[in-house]
Amino acid sequence: MFEFRGYCPICEAPATFCSPDEWFRDHLICSGCGSMPRERALMKVISDYCPNYREVDIHESSPGDRGASIKLRTLCRHYSSSQYYRDIPLGSINWQTGQRCEDLEQLSFGDNTFDLFITQDVVEHIFEPEKAFREIARVLKPGGAHIFTVPLINKTEKSERWASRSEDGEIIHHHPPEYHGNPADAEGSLVTMNWGYDIKETITQAAETPTQVITIDDIGLGIRAEYIDVIISHKPLRANLTV
Repeated sequence: MFEFRGYCPICEAPATFCSPDEWFRDHLICSGCGSMPRERALMKVISDYCPNYREVDIHESSPGDRGASIKLRTLCRHYSSSQYYRDIPLGSINWQTGQRCEDLEQLSFGDNTFDLFITQDVVEHIFEPEKAFREIARVLKPGGAHIFTVPLINKTEKSERWASRSEDGEIIHHHPPEYHGNPADAEGSLVTMNWGYDIKETITQAAETPTQVITIDDIGLGIRAEYIDVIISHKPLRANLTV
């Protein structure tokens, strides 16, 4: 058992980070909020980038049930969230969960709605990521940002398509199918992309939103593990002008 006494960016208080496994990404848990390293990294970046995040318009797609998601939902005055449900119309509310149904590839929100758009380990499950990045940029206010985590499995290698969809909607597997947990679907979420650091160029070109990858390694904050990079994609205050 690994234990380290430090300070949790989510709890904003001293905490002990414990792991029974050397794979810290899924096992280095905060004693206070139960968060994982990537969630603490996300919250630190949100706090650093937008210190007044409690007061701005935030939307989180596919929130979790611990750590950063709970903090944002509890403290932020203008927080909203959504999940994707295959069996109800987009923009409607799932009466069983109270969650709004949204598809990142075709959001039902109006233009310039949110200051911050948050996703945690979601964009590796999207069939048309360029379309999703454009949609997220559309619903951001000028000067807003998409702040998110995604495992950059391929690191310096080129991002690789893991699964795609044919014109008739059939799933095409380019590698053995891989699924991650999904709080809204017991079948889990199919991995469609293994991203690398070139995700920056993909987003910048597709959505015209300058993008950067932030890597934090700070055991004092419980932020130490593989694949815990945080990505910020900024919507410019005004569109580029051509002369």
